[in-house]
Amino acid sequence: MSDNTFSLFATTAKGLEDLLARELTDLGLEDIRQKKGGVHFNANSKDAMKACLWSRIANRILLEIDTFDVPDDESLYQHIYDIDWSTHFSVHNSFVIDCSVSRSQINHSHYASLKTKDAIVDQFREKTGDRPEIKTVSPDIRLNLYINNDKAIIYHDLSGESLHKRGYRIEGEHAPLKENLAAALLMRAQWPEAFAKDLAFVDPMCGSGTLVIEAALMAANIAPGLNREIFGFHNWRHFDLSQWQDLIKDAEAKKEIGLTNIPSITGYDVNVHAIRAASINARKAGIEGYVHLEKRDIREATPRKQDDCGLLVVNPPYGQRLSDKEEVNELYFTMGEQLRKEFLNWDLSVFTDSLELGKRIPLRAKKIHSLYNGAIECKLLHFKIAPENFFDSNRKFKPIIEERRSEGAKSFENRLKKNIKHLTRWSKRENVTCYRVYDADIPEYSIAIDLYYADKLYVNVQEYEAPKTIDDKIAAHRLNEALNIITETFSLSTDQLSIKQRKQQKGSQQYEKLDSDKQEFIVAEENGHKFYVNFTSYLDTGLFLDHRDTRKIIQDLAYGKSFLNLFCYTGSASIYAAKGGALSTTSVDMSNTYLEWTKQNFDLNELYDDVHQFVRADCVKWMGSQTQKYDLIFLDPPSFSNSKKMDKQFSIQQDQVPLITDALSMLSENGVLIFSNIFRNFKLDKEAFGNTLDDVAIVNLTKLTIPEDFKRNTKIHNCWKFSRKAVIA
Repeated sequence: MSDNTFSLFATTAKGLEDLLARELTDLGLEDIRQKKGGVHFNANSKDAMKACLWSRIANRILLEIDTFDVPDDESLYQHIYDIDWSTHFSVHNSFVIDCSVSRSQINHSHYASLKTKDAIVDQFREKTGDRPEIKTVSPDIRLNLYINNDKAIIYHDLSGESLHKRGYRIEGEHAPLKENLAAALLMRAQWPEAFAKDLAFVDPMCGSGTLVIEAALMAANIAPGLNREIFGFHNWRHFDLSQWQDLIKDAEAKKEIGLTNIPSITGYDVNVHAIRAASINARKAGIEGYVHLEKRDIREATPRKQDDCGLLVVNPPYGQRLSDKEEVNELYFTMGEQLRKEFLNWDLSVFTDSLELGKRIPLRAKKIHSLYNGAIECKLLHFKIAPENFFDSNRKFKPIIEERRSEGAKSFENRLKKNIKHLTRWSKRENVTCYRVYDADIPEYSIAIDLYYADKLYVNVQEYEAPKTIDDKIAAHRLNEALNIITETFSLSTDQLSIKQRKQQKGSQQYEKLDSDKQEFIVAEENGHKFYVNFTSYLDTGLFLDHRDTRKIIQDLAYGKSFLNLFCYTGSASIYAAKGGALSTTSVDMSNTYLEWTKQNFDLNELYDDVHQFVRADCVKWMGSQTQKYDLIFLDPPSFSNSKKMDKQFSIQQDQVPLITDALSMLSENGVLIFSNIFRNFKLDKEAFGNTLDDVAIVNLTKLTIPEDFKRNTKIHNCWKFSRKAVIA
């Protein structure tokens, strides 16, 4: 390294190192090396000053003076004393030392800074007979000493004050968002890509205008340090005034050109004092007249021009105080509703300290970045305001802060978490990715909660219809409490949660379609098989989780056999049989929708052979007309059906004899029938069959087929095995 090249370190907030590295690269700096907390690079004095002038992301630009081991305080003193400080600053300059110490023999930062100060002062006194002044406020020279694991690095801070201080903010103004963090948000939101296309920018809750001003500085290519009067390098011995003047002249020329091409940039805020502050800041930043600032409530936010399209970036209130929480929750929802109504096809980025608040926005987030606002970990949520990303307002639930939940809700939360702990261990051990984690365990909170781990976690909540004796408002409040707890427990975004009410169903109503306009499928896996499931269009998702073990029994029995699936629904049992080595499968259902779903599941599992047949028919009528025999039959009828497609009303309790008799008649000599139903009060009436069952062995498989996640509700289904001349399993 030549005498005119320096080793520097640009610091930044956690999570912004990649943005800073890209920025310094774009400035033409060399030897960029990204590390935690910042970026190393090499530069001459002019480029070091250029980094201070132009970096929008850095906190400080530190010039490395020396590194050394510090096993004790005397070695610290000696190493500092041995540095020739006259090559860095003059005895007539004031200085201060900022010190940070961790995991070292020297364990007190103030003591380390005193030893460092003494060594520097002693050297100057011995060389010149005079000593520099120590000045904690606005010193000429700021030094930084870092000691970690008994290794020290001492830097000269070329920035002086933190680079986030651009010089345009009103003194004493309350500003929760630093300027360099605002610039980082804009970069993460892809504002540079947007203004390159001449797209517009709006901050609908701009406060004192930080995001608006940084957006304008960026779009107009204005150096963020152009308004600053003092930098730390001004009293540096390597400071070259002519070089600095060249940098300023170049930046002024870029600004003049940039302001001629600035796109539409707008800031709204409901607070008139905030708008006044933003206007003053814009004037001090040199962009007055180039941005539009207006007092306007979020409920009235619109594009400034009707045909504008572009980017919205907003940093809404955090609601840290208990008294603010419910109001802020409502604000996020209202904001989302207004923006999706007025800013169709715009991009939106929302900076918040709470994912829970972000979930109140009725839009699907397409990406999330983690950033820090000081010590607060925050999220930057990115949305595309497009109809396919909208959530219906009636799917929202009113937020209830934790401190105001009932004792019953706390009991529900404790039970849910207890179940999660147990079932998570079980699901990992058994490799189960879709399972029920709660099923009306506490009667007052009468819901079922199913987890589906696919590309991400999806939670399907089914509310059981409350008894007539329960007031509707009480039932709604309990559901609302439960949904709040579920959302927080699983850290869900709105698109991960589906909510349905399960009333007492009759017949094919259990498969009833809910929303013909939405066909949203995800791919779930079970025992290595794939299935399309749907949370929005039907009461049931397309995969009955309580039949998981039943399907596994079918798979184990299927090898080399012909398989018949009656009332096949979406064909999950047929998939198991096919993957288990069945010679053929036949899936029968009255619904064309479910037969198509079955075919899609076969395609999903790459089962394309002609030996797999799909029959659309009334199963009851179809069975009576068949002569073909099958080695393995799965019969899983509805409890009731009065479908117009059937010749007559069907009841599983009343019609069990002809139904099972017809199924048995279709069995081959050593065939097996698996019969299941979900009617809680079902009784297998063996006497009613007469001598039909004389050559049939019957085994009750109900307990064997209730999976671990359904053992809290053993009446979830009934199941029997009928075998002709077979050994009882």
